[in-house]
Amino acid sequence: MSYVIGVDLGTSAVKLLLVNQVGEVVLEVSKEYPLLHGKAGYSEQYPDDWVRQTLAGLKEIVATFSGDPEEIEGISFSGQMHGLVLLDETHKPLRPAILWNDTRTTAECKAIYEKLGVENVHKATKNPVLEGFTLTKLLWVQTHEPELYARTSVFMLPKDYVRLKLTGEVHTDFSDAAGTLLLDIEKKQWNDEMCKSFQIKPSMCPPLVEAQAEVGTLTTEIAAETGLSASLRVFAGGADNACGAIGAGVLEEGKTLVSIGTSGVVLSYEASGSKDFAGKVHYFNHGAPGVFYTMGVTLAAGHSLSWFRQTFSEGKPFKELLEGIETIPPGSDGLLFTPYLTGERTPHVDAAIRASFIGIDARHTEGHFVRAVLEGITFSLRESLEVFRSQGKEITEVVSIGGAVKNKQWLQMQADIFNVDIVKLAGDQGPGMGAAMLAAVGSGWFESLRDCAASFLKQEAIYHPNPDHVHVYNQLFAFYQDVYPATAKLSQKLANFR
Repeated sequence: MSYVIGVDLGTSAVKLLLVNQVGEVVLEVSKEYPLLHGKAGYSEQYPDDWVRQTLAGLKEIVATFSGDPEEIEGISFSGQMHGLVLLDETHKPLRPAILWNDTRTTAECKAIYEKLGVENVHKATKNPVLEGFTLTKLLWVQTHEPELYARTSVFMLPKDYVRLKLTGEVHTDFSDAAGTLLLDIEKKQWNDEMCKSFQIKPSMCPPLVEAQAEVGTLTTEIAAETGLSASLRVFAGGADNACGAIGAGVLEEGKTLVSIGTSGVVLSYEASGSKDFAGKVHYFNHGAPGVFYTMGVTLAAGHSLSWFRQTFSEGKPFKELLEGIETIPPGSDGLLFTPYLTGERTPHVDAAIRASFIGIDARHTEGHFVRAVLEGITFSLRESLEVFRSQGKEITEVVSIGGAVKNKQWLQMQADIFNVDIVKLAGDQGPGMGAAMLAAVGSGWFESLRDCAASFLKQEAIYHPNPDHVHVYNQLFAFYQDVYPATAKLSQKLANFR
């Protein structure tokens, strides 16, 4: 039996999966590392913490594995997007990495739009300019740490730095590069206009490869330290959302992914990079070669439910909190929730908007509020689906992953609100499985990622829309869409009192 390793470099931990040739997860290891919050809005990590914990995970896999390490043929990576790692000429980090959830770069976002114009930026990048993107971080370092910036030889994305330390090779893949605001996603090359406009030398941008490209083998030192074979084939890997799409089988037209964690993501397959969404959603290169995906984000998805539980239900276990929600009718007896606890991303890029409960009356119980929170999160996710549908996209099924799949009622609610079949996979492993699948295809086990998905991924359940509920939710969704414009200015005024 042969095996591959999928490494998922997350924000709080690195997760490693050892997967066999039939898609079974043989071993799973997770290693945490700290976040640094030196100032309000700052979010950083030491890149070498990622490397140290990844190596610790690899050593644990080898020590626990009952087979021969020579049977492990390939390794690939998934990683948190947008993070900025600046390296000197010896490929040593010049400063802590600035992460995707760092919000210090509001002024840089404004400067990008002011210099090039909103329409020109969206035309060049196919994405809105947000604090999370890598370009804004580069501009912040230019302004606030110019001596350090002058010493920069190359910038890298988080997973690519880890892979560099395993192989000695500098690369990034198209799906991660797409999240920098510096890639021409259609031409699949660094965007000269964006680089020249902001004094970024072409040599600072790492060489580009496909996510399943073989980029080297382990160095002799890393092989000796981990116990893995020095001939282990290393494949580039992709951005976490791209790998999540691969791991959910979103590899053909009509396939869409909904992932509900702390935030919520709606991701849909696109065969072409030529559509124009005017910056309303993200538009990135897929981890599968030659194709793309569009993505909308709800900032406080699962976080809204966690907040409600902690604030009003004394930390009651989630299973207990959700018991009985099926007894509450769709629409929660006239109670509506908008999940804008920390602002919103899609389709409203608004850091000031805040959440609302609308329609509270004395009949409403804890169960009503819980169901309203679930409905509000799902309505927010539907707004991204409607952006896709407005461009003529036909969505035939949605694969649901993340915390929501633990509750059957919430899965049925997604089917009813989205008005589409919801698929729950067996053994939901997310981006780590996508990384393993890249390694499996790169190692020659399958001709394509689609073939790999057909073998590795199994459906556990399908939830079909209830026509009566669909009718109710279509009406309520129109009301939900009225709440943002009705409360946006009020939220801005209330911000002065926070």
